[in-house]
Amino acid sequence: MKKAIKTILIVLLVALIIIQFIRPAENKGDEIAQNQITASYQIPASIQKNLKVSCYDCHSNTTVYPFYFKIQPVAWFLNNHIQEGKWHLNFSEFNTYPLWRQHEGFKDIIEQLKKDEMPLSSYTLIHRNAILTADQKLAIEDWATAQIKEMEAKYPADSLARPKRFQRPESD
Repeated sequence: MKKAIKTILIVLLVALIIIQFIRPAENKGDEIAQNQITASYQIPASIQKNLKVSCYDCHSNTTVYPFYFKIQPVAWFLNNHIQEGKWHLNFSEFNTYPLWRQHEGFKDIIEQLKKDEMPLSSYTLIHRNAILTADQKLAIEDWATAQIKEMEAKYPADSLARPKRFQRPESD
C-alpha cells in the first residue's frame, strides 16, 4: 500500500514537472493604433485608467502577467480566462468590429457593471486595485451610455442592429 502511494506521488511529481514546459502563448499581441477603441471613441483619462487597471488584462491584447503565470496549470487557467474575455470584448481590436458589435459592446459594458459581474471576483481577489468603486462604475456606465447615444445619432438604426444571421437563439 505504501509503495503504491509512493509510486502515485512520484508519477504526479514527474507530471507536474513535465507540464511546466508546456506553456500557453502570452497575450502580447499587436497594438495597432487604428484598431483600438481610442482611435474612434473619446475616453476621458480617468475612465481609460480604470479600464486599463480593471479590464485590459482580459479584454485587450496586452496582459500584465503576475509572477504565478509561470506556474502550470495556473497559466492554462489564466490563458483560458484571457481568451474568453477577448472573445467577448477586445479593446485592442474594437474598431475591427462591425458597428452593431461595437454598439452591443458598449451595452455589454453597462450590463456587466450593473450586474456586478465585471471585473470577475476571481480576478479582484488577487488584483485588489482592479476593484471598481460605485462612482467609477457609474462613470464608466455614463461614458458607455454617451457612446451609445452618439452612435445612434450618427449611424442608421439598421447598422447598429445585430444581423439576423448573428441573432442569439431564443431560450425557452
